[in-house]
Amino acid sequence: MGDEAGSGLTAENGNQLQAGELVRRHQRGVWRYLRMLGCDEATADDLTQETFLRVLRRDEFVQHNDGATAGYLRRTAYNLLVSRHRKLGRMQTIAEPELLDETWDRWAGKDLSGDSAVEALEDCFKRLTERAQIALRMRFDSSASRVEIGEALGITDHGARNLMQRAKQQLRNCVEEKLDLLDE
Repeated sequence: MGDEAGSGLTAENGNQLQAGELVRRHQRGVWRYLRMLGCDEATADDLTQETFLRVLRRDEFVQHNDGATAGYLRRTAYNLLVSRHRKLGRMQTIAEPELLDETWDRWAGKDLSGDSAVEALEDCFKRLTERAQIALRMRFDSSASRVEIGEALGITDHGARNLMQRAKQQLRNCVEEKLDLLDE
């Protein structure tokens, strides 16, 4: 990030924070938030970098605490995404920032990067049946249709739909249970 990487930021307690430390603490969280908003990887990379550049260029930026900073960075990233959509003339509905923050907080909790949720999802995915894993990978990695998934698994397209619905519900329950245990 160029020359700004070594610049100091003021913390609420008056201590100086290094820009590199700010980026290290919050980069993955901002990137995952943008992905949650529907950005592809390249757009999330670009907007994450632009988010930090915007914040680091602000003379009056004060780091109150990690939670407040994470919220500020998400709001900046959200505004950059909205500006990008306007610039490109895209009409895309993006939920209100408060609702998105509530969803992010429920998903990531106190973990600024979302690593705990990703690890929980990976672990829970491994617990699914092989058929359920294949179906979800085909759907979300390869954008396969229900008919294609059904043919690959030797079931009807309705069977594929039911299998994926059950698998997604199992994932949701498992991940929520793991994240609830982390919050305790």
